[in-house]
Parts: sequence; structure tokens; C-alpha cells
Amino acid sequence: MGSSKLDRNKPAPVFNCPFESAKLGEAKSLSPHLCVIQQSQKRNVPDLVWRVSQNYQEYTSMNENGKRYIGLDVHKHYLIALGVNENLEVVMPARRVELSNLESWMRKTLTKQDEVVLEMTTNTWQLYDELSEYAGSVTVVHPPHVALITRAQVMTDKIAASILARLLAKGLLVGVWVPPQEVRELRGLVAQRQKMTRLATQAKNRLHAVIQRHHLKPPEGNPFAKKNNSWWESLSLGRLEKMNLQSDLETLQFSEKQESQLQEEMTGIAAENEDIGRLLHIAGFGVITAVTVYAAIGDIRRFEEAKKLVGYAGMGARVHDSGLTTRTGKITKAGRRDLRVALVEAAHVAANSHPYWKAELARLQPRLGYNKAIVAIARKLLVTVWHVLARKVADRFAEPEKISKKMLHIAYEVGKANRAGKSAAQFVRERMDILGLGSELTSIPWGAKKPIPLPPSKLKKESAVPNK
Repeated sequence: MGSSKLDRNKPAPVFNCPFESAKLGEAKSLSPHLCVIQQSQKRNVPDLVWRVSQNYQEYTSMNENGKRYIGLDVHKHYLIALGVNENLEVVMPARRVELSNLESWMRKTLTKQDEVVLEMTTNTWQLYDELSEYAGSVTVVHPPHVALITRAQVMTDKIAASILARLLAKGLLVGVWVPPQEVRELRGLVAQRQKMTRLATQAKNRLHAVIQRHHLKPPEGNPFAKKNNSWWESLSLGRLEKMNLQSDLETLQFSEKQESQLQEEMTGIAAENEDIGRLLHIAGFGVITAVTVYAAIGDIRRFEEAKKLVGYAGMGARVHDSGLTTRTGKITKAGRRDLRVALVEAAHVAANSHPYWKAELARLQPRLGYNKAIVAIARKLLVTVWHVLARKVADRFAEPEKISKKMLHIAYEVGKANRAGKSAAQFVRERMDILGLGSELTSIPWGAKKPIPLPPSKLKKESAVPNK
């Protein structure tokens, strides 16, 4: 009968252990094993017995290069992580990680050699910041660009994470631009105002329905003004309908108050941010549109040409090329919806108020129809946005006097405290000089009041200095 003890004169048996050789990446199995490693000749000690831990930290730390491509399938309360090497071999089996324990898992598992990929989701940027502290790189991908996940016949969290990891390892994924914290917060501000606007609109629609249902004649002017609250309260309605009406009135008042506060904050940001100030002089752009467009675009330097910005907004035309036939269709809409909506709204305003864009609408409408003509103008405005931000130039169709009025409105809205102590006129002149416009203006027409005098332009003084 064989002895139960190991024969120290014979090599120790190897049970498919990842630590069996120097080429640890060649291990065939990564499930927990009882690994027997022969003692070193330099050490007169018994054979060492190793048990591979569940997270395989020992294995990954001893791998030839340690480089792993880790796919994360993120859910509401947990994520599934799976890692492969450059040969697409699984080096980190699928593991469920509760988001409440994420920090501990990252600290124990991730290294600066790891490349991590995840799809964009609700809490993407928070995860990105946390993962970036421990991983070498973090790639965020747009879900539609990972079509293989949605097309899989059998789909599990493990398969989704595996596909992400393998696509990343082979360089087949293109990560999205990661906005800095300032842009993230600005996008959140824009989104919150849009929510309040929708909430107010929904409440108004329900109140309008009450008027129509009971054939009522509302007060003159704005029926939802505070002065008309007594009229709403005096209506003879059923108990439940009365409760619903009161709820809608309170919802409307709350949402409009929030909307006003958010807009005030956005106006202050527009007064401080030079790029947003540049956007304000474009025809059809107000504070809300300028802030929305800036937040959606972020760093203009990531768009090498105006065409790429148009594609980012999903405002490029569809193209079908087959044989000798090439057809163009409607816009793709494969881009940021908030950017498209803001530009279409600006196009409506510009086509009704600016001479050039009025003429452009008149030229395009007979051939395209009104709606398509407005979209075409919106696309042209987006090209203007690129030139204004990327090249720091003014719109060639800008009207200095109208722009000075717009800047004066903003100056009054933000108040002197938010103008760095400058007067409203000084604020306007500074903004106009940044744009390189209106150096010839000496005052701003202001309705029935006397024109507001402007300080001399620095551009005018500089241009008067002779060349040496």
C-alpha cells in the first residue's frame, strides 16, 4: 500500500494549478484548486500547499504582464465583472459585486494594468470616477454600439460582461467622451429645468381640460396667474375634481418657481462663461438655448470640423448608396436629442426675427416645406456654432445693436454683484469686445427710455495705435 506521505525524492504531483510554472498564463483552469508546489532546492522545508482564492488575486499578480480587459455589466444594485487577457482567455471568472461593496472589491481586485469597460447607464459617471482611481483606464461605450450584446440568442449577465471584455481586448470598442465635472453639473441643471418645464406643461394641460369639460370662460390674459387663483377656487366642482384641481395648481406654482430659479442660475453661468457668451450673439439664441448647446457639446476641440459636430447632433442626412444610385434622406437623429431640439427652437426664432434667416426660410420652404426648411436652418446654425467656438470668431450675420440689447438684459438680470462690480454698460462693452463687435456703438437703444451710453471700445483704441 502506498504511503499517505509525500515522497520527498519525487516531484510533487501537479493538479492543474496556475502556479505550476513560470508561464502562468498557460493555465488551463482557473477554478479553485488544491495546488501542490515542489519545494525549492534552496529551501529545506516541506512542500508548500496553496489554495487559490476565489478572486484569484495571487494568479493575476503573478501573470506575465498582468494586463486584463475587464467587462462590467452594471445593474441597479450590483454588477457582473469578467476579465480576459489579450488572447481572450478568461483570467478573472465572472463575479457578482454588490455596488455597496464596490470600493472594497476595487481595492482588492483592480490594478493599474487593468483596462475596464462598461456601458453608459444612469450612474455611469459616478462609476467612472470610482473605477479610475484603481484601474489603468476606464472606457465607457454607448449601448447601441455594442450590438452583439442585444443580438445574442442567449443572454446572461456573464455573457454580456464577457462580450464587453473581449471587444475591448481586440480594440473594437470606441469609448464616449467623458465630460468633466463642470459639464456634468451643467447638463444636470439643464435636464432639471426641462423636467420642471414638462411638469408645468402637464399641469396646465390638465387645467385646460377642466375649462373645456365644464365649458368655462377663463379670466382674461394668463388664466394661471396668481391673481386668478380665487377664480379657480370659486368653481363649483365635485369634491374629488376639486382636489385634483388644487393639486394641479400647486404643482404648477411649484414647477414654475423651480424653473425660474434654475433659469436665474443659468443666466449667472452665461454671464461668467466666455464660450456661452459667444453663443448668445448667434441669431435665435437666448440664455437657455446657449447653455443647453454648450452643455451638450462640452469641449469643442473634440470636433475637428463642423461636419463631425453635425453628426454628433444627429442632424446629418441619411445616405443610401447602391450601384450607380445615391439617395439622401431625412436626418439620422442618431445623436444628442437635447442638442437637436435646442437648435430647432433657435431656428424657429431666427427665421422669424433675423433678416438673413428670414430670407433663407423663404428660399428653402418652396422646395422642402416649412418643417424641413427649419431643420436645414438648424443645421446651418450648428455649423455657425462650431465656427464661433472653435475659431473664436463672430457670426458674419450678427447684428451688433440687437446683440448689445441682449447683453444688457443679461446684465440687469444677473445684478451688479454677479458682474464683478462692473456697471451694466461696462459689462455689455466687455462682452461686445470679446466678440469683436460693436466698436462703433456709443449707446444702446432702450425702449422709450433714453439710450444707455456705452464706454469706449478697447478694440477701437487698439486699432488706432499705429504699427511700429
